[in-house]
Amino acid sequence: MKASELRNASVEDLSAKNAELTKELFNITFQLHTGRLENTAKLSLLKKDIARVKTILREKRG
Repeated sequence: MKASELRNASVEDLSAKNAELTKELFNITFQLHTGRLENTAKLSLLKKDIARVKTILREKRG
């Protein structure tokens, strides 16, 4: 996910995306701890995507 794509989105879309990514992070973390996660790099990519969304949300709101 690119920051330029996120900057064109509305605040409502970004909030929904943040909720979706947070839910996916929970699921992936659960898979990691149960030993079912095969691609561990996805965890760090997901965390970075969440940080991007939160940063742009903060820029738009503030």
